[in-house]
Order: sequence, then structure tokens, then C-alpha cells
Amino acid sequence: MSANSVDPARYLDVVLVKAGRTKIRYAAELLADDGTRLTVRAPWAGAGVRDFGFVRFVAGDVFTEYYWRDRWYSVKEVRDATGALKGWYCDITRPATLSGAELVVEDLDLDLWRSADGRDVRRLDEDEFAESGLATADPGAAAAAVAALDTLEGLAREGGFDALLE
Repeated sequence: MSANSVDPARYLDVVLVKAGRTKIRYAAELLADDGTRLTVRAPWAGAGVRDFGFVRFVAGDVFTEYYWRDRWYSVKEVRDATGALKGWYCDITRPATLSGAELVVEDLDLDLWRSADGRDVRRLDEDEFAESGLATADPGAAAAAVAALDTLEGLAREGGFDALLE
């Protein structure tokens, strides 16, 4: 483990920040930290059911989440209570930071979904991203966000995230 690593048996608080405010905070079990990528597992932390129309996140769902300190995205593998794969939900974010037992991630509005069978790949929240003003306030971050979404969409359409998450 790197000097930046933490004990794999520990729990972290994942803190998702959006527009300078904490959007959600939840406990997650730290599975791995190689100094660049952190992997955590947590049950669905939302209040109630989140129905996107193409997928529903419900109590009992389990998320294995991959965060990078040097990439502008996170990838969340989503399984139901029986362990069946639902798919992958990807957030476009600034690179993750670990401070003590807090994993902080700044959400940049863009998202991507890939269904378990790979037939449904969709970009999400592009309207929110455009309305956020990031392109004007921080053009470099906006360009990095769009490039990250393009990268993830390419991976999703070309066979999935297996190589990325190994």
C-alpha cells in the first residue's frame, strides 16, 4: 500500500459535493487503495427508491464504487440484493481526494449509465451540466469533464469497464 493508503478494513465516509454543498454523505467499506484508485462498497444510500425509468435503485442494492485521484470520473457497479448485476452508473467528477476517513468527490453533473447486458448506454444530465455555468467559470474543468464522459462512453460501447476495473 502507498503512503496515501488506509487500512482496508476501515470504513470511510463518501462525501459527494455539488455546487459547493454536500449532496450526500454515506459510510462505505474500503476494499482497496493502491494510491491512485480507491474501491469501496456500500448499500444504496438514497432515501427511498430512485427510479430513472431505465433502472431503479432500491434498498438492498449494493454499489461497488471506484474512485480515482487522477481521473475525472467514478464508476459504480450496481447489484441488486440477490447479487444480480444491474449495470454501471458513472459520475463525472473532479479527481477524488482522501482526507483522513473522508473520500470527497465533486460532482460535475454529467453521468453515464451502462446496463448489465451492454445494450443500454446513455449520457445523462447534459442539460444540468450546460446550466451549471462550469464552461464559463472553469473552462479547463468543463473540457476535462466532457472528455471524461466521452472516454467512459467509448469504453461502455466497446465492451464495458472490465479492463478499467481490474
